[in-house]
Amino acid sequence: MSSQRQQLKFENAHGQTLAGLLELPSGPVQGYALFAHCFTCGKDIRSASRISRTLAVRGIATLRFDFTGLGNSDGDFANTNFSSNVDDLVAAAEHLGKHFRAPVLLIGHSLGGAAILAAAERVPSAKAVVTIAAPSSPDHVAHLFDDHREDIAEDGEAEVCLAGRPFRIRKQFLEDIESHNLAKHIRNLRRPLLIFHAPMDQTVPINEAATIYGHALHPKSFVSLDDADHLITDDADAAYIADTLAAWVKRYLESETDGSSRPEVQKGQVLITEQDNGFTRHVYADNHHWLADEPTAVGGKNLGPDPYEHLLAALGTCTSMTIRMYANHKKWPVEDIQVSLSHSREHCEDCAAAGEKTDSKGRIDVIHRTVTIDAPELTEDQLQRLLQVADRCPVHKTLRNTIRVETERGKGAP
Repeated sequence: MSSQRQQLKFENAHGQTLAGLLELPSGPVQGYALFAHCFTCGKDIRSASRISRTLAVRGIATLRFDFTGLGNSDGDFANTNFSSNVDDLVAAAEHLGKHFRAPVLLIGHSLGGAAILAAAERVPSAKAVVTIAAPSSPDHVAHLFDDHREDIAEDGEAEVCLAGRPFRIRKQFLEDIESHNLAKHIRNLRRPLLIFHAPMDQTVPINEAATIYGHALHPKSFVSLDDADHLITDDADAAYIADTLAAWVKRYLESETDGSSRPEVQKGQVLITEQDNGFTRHVYADNHHWLADEPTAVGGKNLGPDPYEHLLAALGTCTSMTIRMYANHKKWPVEDIQVSLSHSREHCEDCAAAGEKTDSKGRIDVIHRTVTIDAPELTEDQLQRLLQVADRCPVHKTLRNTIRVETERGKGAP
């Protein structure tokens, strides 16, 4: 499974536009996660990007965004504080819930981890919480401003160099981080908690993780990151976090995809339900579930194949299966079968003479199908026979037959 990326914009509590990226699985979404980046960083920091992409490959759609005043988000960083970061997280969770699905997993790195712990009680959909190299209190970052405290106290603000970049820090920021009782939030978390931390972290010492663990109630877990640095700059460390996290959270996501949370579908039937008022649809068949959608260019979210792609997939898979079944029956050595399809509407001047129906513009629907068979030991006659078999697949026959679609109103409709 691979992932795909979708840019998002949403408003915070003050009407400012925040910029985010949603990493989406190419297949069914097991659940949605919200990722909070580290202090003065942004959504594009390497660790956040790598962890989010890996989670998407594991089936967990993950939204990361720039806090107010950072990256591509609106606002002035000098006017922000820890409380505004928490508000931004709640706004992001509400946006996911309104336009996709509410997040079931909250993840925070460094001060973003502290913000996640504080925001969790305001995100009722969250079933699990994860911190990475997080401090046990937001005022842990206060030491970064020790050389400027007098200027901040006298002038109300000061320019501070953080990670090689200048930031204006105001008195209200210091007052805000010192006013938060994160221990209370941790004790009242009432959700499974997973803590990642490196013993040799030079920015946030390991004892901060111990304090978080001590405040938290069970179920809680700790995973050592060995020699990882604070910003998780090594891709191998980021991948380890994502893989471990995905395995740990699986038990808490199962209720999102198990039989009790999905509608009943009888054998041989397909059920389509709406996810939103747009184009995104849930598709249920037997024990399977996936999404259908339209491309973003026509107003969709591109969360799944569009209707015609489903149609082509039905013909393509049936074609491949039929060829394989025939080759296996004949015991012919076929190594691989690939079927490529596309759909178009083409003008057909002689269709009427051939008895084929066209639309009002004289066009006919055409499916172009290319079958590639990797079978170097077969003769040309055998390969041609396999192509003939392709036309005998059941879906092909259905499409060639006259199809009657009978529509009735369901009992649940008004």
